[in-house]
Amino acid sequence: LVGGIAIMQDDDSEAAEILLTSRPSIHTVLFAETPVSGEYRTRGFQVLAGVPVTATECTEYGMRLKIDLEAAYFSARLANERQRLVSLIQEGERVCVMFAGVGPFAIALAEKAGIVIAGDINPGAVLLMEENIRLNRRHNVIPMLADACHLGGFLTAGSFDRIIMNLPMSPVPFFETAVSLVRPGGTIHLYAMQENEGEYREMIEAYPCTITGERQVRSYSAAQHHAVYDITRTGE
Repeated sequence: LVGGIAIMQDDDSEAAEILLTSRPSIHTVLFAETPVSGEYRTRGFQVLAGVPVTATECTEYGMRLKIDLEAAYFSARLANERQRLVSLIQEGERVCVMFAGVGPFAIALAEKAGIVIAGDINPGAVLLMEENIRLNRRHNVIPMLADACHLGGFLTAGSFDRIIMNLPMSPVPFFETAVSLVRPGGTIHLYAMQENEGEYREMIEAYPCTITGERQVRSYSAAQHHAVYDITRTGE
C-alpha cells in the first residue's frame, strides 16, 4: 500500500476489484508490469481497478508526500529507516541526500538539520520533491536536478556532516564522491542490495573510512536483502 494505491504482485483484475471494495481508503489498484529500471529508477504499471492514476498522497510520521509511482521511485517500506536516521542526526547538521527522489529522506532529516542539499537526476522526481518541500514547509531543503556523480564538481569538498546514499542497486560508482563531500569524522549511510553480510566491506575500507554498523533494512527477494552500512570518514 502506498497512500491510496494498492500494488498487486499478480495481474488479477477480479482480485483487484475485491480488494478495492474491501478497503475504502484505496482508490486505485495497480499491477507492476516492469521492475525498477533505467537512469530514473522508474517502473511501468497497469491499472487493474479503480481510478486510472498512478499518483497519490501518503502520510509518513507526520510528513505529507505527493507521489507518482510511474514518474519517480518511492518505497513506503523505508519509513522506519528514515526515522532511524532522524534519531541519529544532531541539530544543525549539514546533510546531502545524493538520490533524493520525491524527498522523503530530505524532508524527514530537515526537522533537525541546519541545511539539506537534495539532488536527483530525474526531473519528475525533483518536481514532486519541490512540491513536497512546500507542502511540509521545509525551508532548509535545497532541491537540485543533478547527476550524483557530478556533485563533487560544484559542492565544497568536506563540507557535509552526513551523506545519504540511498541508491541500493548500484552505489559503488558514487562512493568516491560521497567520501569527498563528507568531512573527517562525518557519516555516510550507504544502502546496498546484497546476498551475504559484508559484501561491500572491502570496497568501503579501501577508502579512509570505518564501518560502524551494518544492518538489514528489509528483505528484497529470496536471495537478496536491502542493507545499510553506517560509515565514519576518517583522516584529516
